[in-house]
Amino acid sequence: MSLNLWLLYVSLAAAVIASPGPSALLCVSHAVSHGARRTVATIVGGITASMTLMALSALGLGAVIAASDTWFQTIKWAGAAYLVYLGISAWRTRPAAKQTDAAEQADADVPVAVPAALHTAGSAWKLYRKGFMVGIGNPKDLLFFSALFPQFLDPSAPFAMQMTILGATWMVLDGSIMFAYALCGAKMMARLASGGAGQWFHRVTGGAFIAAGGLLATAQR
Repeated sequence: MSLNLWLLYVSLAAAVIASPGPSALLCVSHAVSHGARRTVATIVGGITASMTLMALSALGLGAVIAASDTWFQTIKWAGAAYLVYLGISAWRTRPAAKQTDAAEQADADVPVAVPAALHTAGSAWKLYRKGFMVGIGNPKDLLFFSALFPQFLDPSAPFAMQMTILGATWMVLDGSIMFAYALCGAKMMARLASGGAGQWFHRVTGGAFIAAGGLLATAQR
């Protein structure tokens, strides 16, 4: 792979990842509720989804899914339903009691509004699963991997090396950008995520998820 082609891939991938979407919203929401460190599980889930879509695209299945109206409708409606489910869950979330130490609350790694039931060994798996489910139905990633990604594969070059370079590049970009979303979101909202302000935050977040689900449901190829 030439340097120019790789730089083009980096610029396009970064633009796709950085543009606000369901995955970024989920990372911000989880960072506010669970802290930035716990949100790493969400980010890893999203990266796993992207690597799955990348592998499907490389195997030629991405084009099949993109061309098949049945598969497209199935993925679209499943993703829309899950986003609406996340929106309703966020809307119904009750914020925790306000912390007395403002300095601790400003720390992005301190959970702000986590119900006691979430402090379990399985919570990281739950965050990972949500990150994967949102990522696998992310319309931006679906379009990128079905339409653009195959253009960066050279049939005459070693396949494994190309996939390693492209996959590692995406993971670094995705992990860095999503963690920046989580870190900034947690720091900005930490002081507002308890009490009445926290309730409004969850309602706004829930409304955004529901709106994203509605937009995905009305999306056309």
